[in-house]
Amino acid sequence: MRFLDSVGVEQYGPRALEGGGILEVFVHPRVESMADGTRNDKDHQGNQPDDEAALSARLKRLGERLTDTSRPSENVSGPRQTADPSQMARGFRLSTELVAGVLVGAMIGWLIDRWLGITPWGMIVFLLLGFAAGILNVMRAAGIVRDRKLND
Repeated sequence: MRFLDSVGVEQYGPRALEGGGILEVFVHPRVESMADGTRNDKDHQGNQPDDEAALSARLKRLGERLTDTSRPSENVSGPRQTADPSQMARGFRLSTELVAGVLVGAMIGWLIDRWLGITPWGMIVFLLLGFAAGILNVMRAAGIVRDRKLND
C-alpha cells in the first residue's frame, strides 16, 4: 500500500482512486453489505449480533431512566416554580436606568455638537458620560452604591 508521501501529484485525487490500484481500500464485509442495503438472512430472522443486542438494551434502559427522572410525579402536589413579578420589575427598572443614561448622554452630546459645530466630539464625550451615569444609576438602584446626601 502506498501512502500519500511522494512528490508526484498524479496519485492524488479521483483519478488516482479510479486508476487501478494506487491506493488500496479496505472494507469490512459487514459494512459493505449495510452500505449496499442488503442484509444477511440471519439478520432478517431477528438474530442480532451480541454487540447490537447489548446496545439496544442499554438504549432502552437509558430511555426508561430519562423518562423517570425528567418528568415530575403527578402525585406530588408541591409548589410550582413561577417567575416572581417583583424581580422582573426590578430587572426592567435596572435595564431602563442604563438605557436612559446612555440615551440622555447621546442627546446632550448631539445638541452640543449642533450648537457648537464640533461634530463628533460632543457626541463621543457625552455618550461616554451617559454610559457612566447609567452604570452609576444601576448600581444605586441595585443597592450596591448608597445614595449621597447633602450632609454626608
